[in-house]
Amino acid sequence: MLNEVLRALAPRPGEQHLDGTFGGGGYARAILGAADCTLWAIDRDPDAIRRGEALARDFRTADGHDRLRLLHGDFGSMMRLLDDHGVSALDGVVLDLGVSSFQIDQAERGFSFRFDGPLDMRMDHEGETAADLVNNLPEAELADLLFHLGEERLSRRIARRIVAARAEAPILSTGRLASLIREVVPADRSGIDPATRSFQALRIRVNDELRQIETGLEQAAALLRPGGRLVVVSFHSLEDRIVKRFMADAAGRRPAASRHDPRNLEQRPRPSFELVTTKAQRPGDAESRANPRARSARLRAMRRLDIDLPQMAGSLGSAARSRSVPFPPPGAAR
Repeated sequence: MLNEVLRALAPRPGEQHLDGTFGGGGYARAILGAADCTLWAIDRDPDAIRRGEALARDFRTADGHDRLRLLHGDFGSMMRLLDDHGVSALDGVVLDLGVSSFQIDQAERGFSFRFDGPLDMRMDHEGETAADLVNNLPEAELADLLFHLGEERLSRRIARRIVAARAEAPILSTGRLASLIREVVPADRSGIDPATRSFQALRIRVNDELRQIETGLEQAAALLRPGGRLVVVSFHSLEDRIVKRFMADAAGRRPAASRHDPRNLEQRPRPSFELVTTKAQRPGDAESRANPRARSARLRAMRRLDIDLPQMAGSLGSAARSRSVPFPPPGAAR
């Protein structure tokens, strides 16, 4: 959805923007090509940062100014990363959530069931792997993970099969895990691989993605100057639900309380943002045919109104904390 992202972000000369999910640099190249602006780009994958160095050289000016500035870290830490370079406000932020095509296509990263590789799934090469979860979580906790983060209806059946298989030998490859899941989850008419939802759930848990999204949205909103734009592309319902609620709260679009609720007597705070997209934009048929991975993409955007930054950060922080839902306790799956 590159064209839609550029329209919503609307970069202008002299502005400072942030690409919080650099990946392969597709958005970065387009943003820098659309306007003579400066772009800060964050990625938690050190491989992505190394790949981006060549692109940064392409956008270095004759007087040595780097229009593309690469930062290694996660977008949930964008405030700290930017503060280290003296940046406290931005004109635009774009977040393309989920896993990048580079990570999916590298068998050794363990993100995809299409290739047999080590069961890893870490974006930053640090911390516990998907193999650690699959081989060590109790059956009930594993079922909960698949149910809540993958929206997998057959989570209990899958967890039971995994626990039985790991008793014979540790599950260390994507190929073996995918085969175990396919044994107990029948194929459906959609053509989606039966392992898709379980792999999604493990990846989200390994990388703490939902909490990263909540933190990243809050920080991005607080960094934006008046008129600044936040553009987010998500790829599944869990991500989109968080983005939709966050933007609705920021734009004052929360549903009204019951007429009997005493909170109706309170004056609602002035909205901090206005919605650029009143509903999620989807890719066109041509893009979906050319790039099947884009079929599930949803784009939402909002623009900051003229309101005091500290006041806004505090109100958005309270909203995010009230929305945050910790990982469900063991036994919560139904």
